[in-house]
Amino acid sequence: MTTTTARHDYAAARKAMLDSQLRTSGINEAFVLERMGTVPREEFVPENARGTAYMDRAIRLADGGYLPAPLFHGAMLSEARPVASDSVLIIEGGSGYLAALIEPLVSSVKTLSPAEALEAKKGKYSLVLVDGAIEHAPASLAKLVEADGRIVTGLVERGVTRLATGRKSGKSLVLLPLAEMGIPRMGEFDKPASWSF
Repeated sequence: MTTTTARHDYAAARKAMLDSQLRTSGINEAFVLERMGTVPREEFVPENARGTAYMDRAIRLADGGYLPAPLFHGAMLSEARPVASDSVLIIEGGSGYLAALIEPLVSSVKTLSPAEALEAKKGKYSLVLVDGAIEHAPASLAKLVEADGRIVTGLVERGVTRLATGRKSGKSLVLLPLAEMGIPRMGEFDKPASWSF
């Protein structure tokens, strides 16, 4: 198979992803379809996983992180509604794909690993995107969001993962769970274990 043929295969797979995964799920915003139809997902996964880059599933990365399924990223961008003035923080799942999707749409993008985000002391971002599912939004995460700033994340509730969106209210992040979907869990944001009877 030539490189040209492989490129055509990826282009066809990218179009099929838009038509059969995003559009059929109600994700039709032009900016989402344009970005996800342009950015080559296959370049953000290990070489041996490139053939499955456009399938409706998460892909395990070499460093132990994940590239979530396309539907999660499409729904996340749709809910985030980024604007040119946004200062964006991405809590990265390890692939770099989400940053590539949003970078041309906003004024600035910074990425942090989950561990770096939990240790960060400062930062006021108008939009925070978490590239995975968290059990809770700790105070350390809320400190990174500017007043009335937005967050879009995956949320784990009783073992079920959902897309969630929210805003900063006072010193806390208030999250509203939305659609149930498969989202890789970020264990760094698990709630501390507590005793129960």
